[in-house]
Amino acid sequence: MPELTLQHYVFLVGVGLFTLIAAISDFRTRRIPNKLNVTAFALGLIYQISFNGLDGLKDAGLAFAVGFGLFFVLWMIGGGGGGDVKLMGALSVWLGLTMTIWVMISSTVIVIAGTFLIVMGSLIVRGPYKTRSKYVAESEKSGKRVPESVEARKKRRVMAFAVPVALATWAIVIYKLPTLFQAADAIIPNV
Repeated sequence: MPELTLQHYVFLVGVGLFTLIAAISDFRTRRIPNKLNVTAFALGLIYQISFNGLDGLKDAGLAFAVGFGLFFVLWMIGGGGGGDVKLMGALSVWLGLTMTIWVMISSTVIVIAGTFLIVMGSLIVRGPYKTRSKYVAESEKSGKRVPESVEARKKRRVMAFAVPVALATWAIVIYKLPTLFQAADAIIPNV
């Protein structure tokens, strides 16, 4: 494994703290604070400019377009929360395009597996009727089309999305760590 440079440390601390705080916040409150997302986004841009110059900024912009853009579409059709959109937007600036795509794919797999396990566990412990009551919207049960409040939708969320994003991010970063900064190391000498 290559020796860690200042760039490695800044990246690992920035991404690690951001995803950890976001995961804890989302798990506890089903909310990711805007201050956290905006701060992480701004620091990600500073990181990219400082260590990777305009090429890093371009990669961050493409990653943001993909990460934020896809999750924004999901949010618009009711498939996620606004905090999840901002989380992926801020995180993608740090990760760049390739790792953003891998984190999105990995976190989706974790969400599918986790949701399946949670719902199956609920079926075993609570039974089908109580599980349905917990996770299905009232309007879907009654057949009437009634708008669902944001709070009601948060209560029936199976899992906080920032947790799978954090797990996927850490797994991808650990997997990619040996080769993560080879291109940057070729351009920027060790600091």
